[in-house]
Amino acid sequence: MRYVLLTSYDGTDFSGWQTQPGRRTVQSVMEEAAAQLFGAPTAVTASGRTDAGVHALGQVVMLDGETTVPAEKLSACFNRLLPPDVRVLKSAEAPAEFDVTRHAKRKTYRYLAYFSETELPLYRRTHARLLFRPDVEKMRGAARLLLGVHDFAAFRSAGFTSKTSEREIYDLTVTEREEPYGVFYAVTVTGNGFLYNMVRILSGELFAVGAGKEEGVTRAFRTGERSCLAKTMPPEGLTLMKVDYGVPLFGTEE
Repeated sequence: MRYVLLTSYDGTDFSGWQTQPGRRTVQSVMEEAAAQLFGAPTAVTASGRTDAGVHALGQVVMLDGETTVPAEKLSACFNRLLPPDVRVLKSAEAPAEFDVTRHAKRKTYRYLAYFSETELPLYRRTHARLLFRPDVEKMRGAARLLLGVHDFAAFRSAGFTSKTSEREIYDLTVTEREEPYGVFYAVTVTGNGFLYNMVRILSGELFAVGAGKEEGVTRAFRTGERSCLAKTMPPEGLTLMKVDYGVPLFGTEE
């Protein structure tokens, strides 16, 4: 039987999603739990890989196995076996032909950062610290250039394996929230897929534009050169928020 799990994790102490010899990864931890639960080695596949230090609120994974435990109760069983930095929020049975990677239609990521005169330890695992206060309206102007279908070749790091660099961004918002100890920023982007480090690169470009750098998005689209854009933002600010399959995998209230 095929199952899907809605999974959340703090990526700080993981070397990313994918299993790597000698390293602690989310996939290896989940497969260890699955092997105990199903009594046999069990492969766990995610909607996509996250890098070292990157978090997930709504990562979707699938696995095949046989158990008498009802599908909706698997989440509780997994959580008794998983370490505290990984949790299964929901579980459900999936059609046998369901593919968690190929059938994903939209993904939403959020990049979080803050500006403060002094580093705020409470946010060091989930936010990047900015050394400047960016102009949010400038950031939003650059964000509008990224909407739609484009060749995002310049927005990927070395080591990419995708056959094509064309992607579509459906929505991209920049928000600012002022608190007593700092100013907090969120870049939220929804697209049909993302290249290696694409969200961290586009976030870096938006924050750089907000700091006064000349907008490089237009030239990056024209030339495909990574050098047109600002630096890649660090991983701790990035969270995979949601994966949309066009149908409710976990019921109508997900």
